[in-house]
Amino acid sequence: MASTYLKLFGVVFFWGGTFVAGRWLAGSVSPYASAFFRFAVASLLLLALTWKTEKRLPRVNGRQLLVLAALGASGICAYNLFFFNGLALISAGRASLIIALNPVFITLLASVVHREPLPWSRGLGILLSVTGAIVVITRGHPAQILAGNVGRGELLIFGCVLSWTLYSVIGQTAMRGLSPLTAVCYSSLAGTVLLAIPAALHGAFREGLRIPPMGWISIGYLGLFGTVIGFYWYFQAIATIGPSRAGVFINFVPVNALLLSSLVLKEPLTASLLVGAPLVITGSWLANATGFRKNPSTPCKPTT
Repeated sequence: MASTYLKLFGVVFFWGGTFVAGRWLAGSVSPYASAFFRFAVASLLLLALTWKTEKRLPRVNGRQLLVLAALGASGICAYNLFFFNGLALISAGRASLIIALNPVFITLLASVVHREPLPWSRGLGILLSVTGAIVVITRGHPAQILAGNVGRGELLIFGCVLSWTLYSVIGQTAMRGLSPLTAVCYSSLAGTVLLAIPAALHGAFREGLRIPPMGWISIGYLGLFGTVIGFYWYFQAIATIGPSRAGVFINFVPVNALLLSSLVLKEPLTASLLVGAPLVITGSWLANATGFRKNPSTPCKPTT
């Protein structure tokens, strides 16, 4: 049991570090090359891990193939194009707090699509998280939303929230007949194929020959630790202690991202971040924890 919690702390550290690695890449590698090479690395490693764990590569039927393609399009392709383009414009800490809205929007969409209940505690969590996100997105000036002055970087990172919400809700269908590892592996492959299209159009393959060593280290970190090990350990924890207790750890990801971005990237902890962070994290916990208790069989998706 102790090893499970140690792995969860490792997952939190790895996922918080993805924002730092992504921000680091933004200074030297295009978003299209970053996204493609991250998941090219991750897909190869996931294939090997799936083969070792499942003793084979499981076969899928036509319906499952369509669902996996939708997962790749939403949670891998769209999410990572939004992620890397957004991190080229705003700080890692600010991005992590916007993405912390994932559980809230998953709760909202699940309540509509799957008719899941929405008790008052989840409603309060949604209100707190959205309030905190508005503070962060507008840098402490909520009236900017009415004036249309929200930055492009914030809007791109908010696109991550929408695409991951779709991925998570669609993922409930993918889990019927497929193990979580298989679903992650095949959706990663589908997303990598889709990412190859914008990568080719923007010259990412030629750029790959010019990526500096630190760029490849960041890509390797994102592929190995941020994707393969992070996902695998997280799903192992769900199998051991259940989604309710494992899911609570996700709320530490933006906290860790803020600390790492401040320590490694020297990003300032502004007043809007310090005010918005507790609201986003507390609200996400309320919406997330209640959802787990109501739906113990549904694994929570990672937020990176």
